[in-house]
Amino acid sequence: MKTPLLLLAALFAAFAAGDAEDGFTPMFNGKDLSGWIVDTPGLWQFKDGVIGAKSPGLKYNDFLRTEKHFGDFVLKASFRLVGGYGNSGIQFRSKPVPDSHEVSGYQADIGQQYWGCLYDESRRKKVLVQAAPENLKTLNKDGWNDYTVTAKGNRITIELNGVKTVDYTETEPGIETTGFVALQIHSSPEPSEVQFKNVRIKELR
Repeated sequence: MKTPLLLLAALFAAFAAGDAEDGFTPMFNGKDLSGWIVDTPGLWQFKDGVIGAKSPGLKYNDFLRTEKHFGDFVLKASFRLVGGYGNSGIQFRSKPVPDSHEVSGYQADIGQQYWGCLYDESRRKKVLVQAAPENLKTLNKDGWNDYTVTAKGNRITIELNGVKTVDYTETEPGIETTGFVALQIHSSPEPSEVQFKNVRIKELR
């Protein structure tokens, strides 16, 4: 019979092996914001495994964006709007808007009437897919939630807490198929705070 310590070691090894087989890579190094572009110094912070932006009020949208660009991938992340207030999102296949804090591209939206939606930030400036109310029953508006975003070719899916809210096929020509990933804190006249953790990605070949 295995001792409790041996059982724990076996479980840990199985868990680690499973993670390796999944092929997901953490997008933060566990220490700082290396590998990410910070537009507004002091706004974004990494502490105790949580990436967050806390604003006393912001006149523009601000984005923490990856130096690396991604095409086809599965991205997973946990997130919350502290206190349930504000608006945020996860950008992908995005590019910067010149002479601006803004970026252009797809966004897995967070907050207000946009939970679970696919939005086109600064490009077509519209909701591409509105999440159905019946698919938002697991949503915790002031607690932690999970997104899984899959982009493969011209098809994009979003799952919120394991429930699919978006299944979108891009038909418009000339839309970017690669770009950076970015985390957003939205402009607001009031204080707001957004947090992310366990942000990881698996590139698809």
